[in-house]
Amino acid sequence: MNREKLSDAEIAARLARLPGWSVKGGALHRRFEFKDFVQAWGFMSSCALAAEKLDHHPDWSNGWNKVDVNLVTHSAGGITEFDFALAGKMQEIAGR
Repeated sequence: MNREKLSDAEIAARLARLPGWSVKGGALHRRFEFKDFVQAWGFMSSCALAAEKLDHHPDWSNGWNKVDVNLVTHSAGGITEFDFALAGKMQEIAGR
């Protein structure tokens, strides 16, 4: 996988296959909502393990049943394949 910044056209094409995500402030962004805090925290725990495997970590916050996620590759100065890979894994985890 490549850690080079994607073009706007490449980002738009990948976003079309990733429902619920958008670009906000130069990062991939999504808010996940769950039944309660325990489910939100469980989601974050599972995502943390996936992020560690990718060696790519999200900027995120949790407020009760909500998890706000921003993904950007800081070293590349923008969105890369790693951000989309982690976003896809988060989608998969949320859908369980």
